[in-house]
Amino acid sequence: MRKLIFVVCPLLMLGSAAMAQGKVDTKWHCMKPTAEQKFDVGDMPDHSYGIAQGTCDATSSDSGFAEKSGQFTEFYEGWKTSSTNHGHFNVTMGNGDKVYYTYVGSASTDLTKPASNKWKIVSGTGSYKGIKGSGSCSGKLSADDTGEWDCTGTYTTGK
Repeated sequence: MRKLIFVVCPLLMLGSAAMAQGKVDTKWHCMKPTAEQKFDVGDMPDHSYGIAQGTCDATSSDSGFAEKSGQFTEFYEGWKTSSTNHGHFNVTMGNGDKVYYTYVGSASTDLTKPASNKWKIVSGTGSYKGIKGSGSCSGKLSADDTGEWDCTGTYTTGK
């Protein structure tokens, strides 16, 4: 047993030293979706499903995790006063590598109220291969279908 502890402890320390850890702190401006389709459900007024796709630009990003631009594809369900969504967000980093997110969120149809989501980083390319992370975003949607988002969280890489 004693030998096992001497073998396992150094391996755990090496494993944790090999994991790079960092923070995500990005502000996004998302343009009006470039493609969107809405379907009325028909069971009650103002109940619909939809799919949307579009792009976002990072207006500021932490220098240690320099996100540049992103593309979203999301499904949503809307009611008279609120909506929920889930989707994928594919980010191009400052160095050209990609980081892939999934997210789930909710919003009010009252544009004066904030929207929010929770996200997970599921994979990446190049120097972000093996990345994992999680966090959340809060945002404001506008009548012109654009959005402003503040996103924060943490990530680890296998490096």
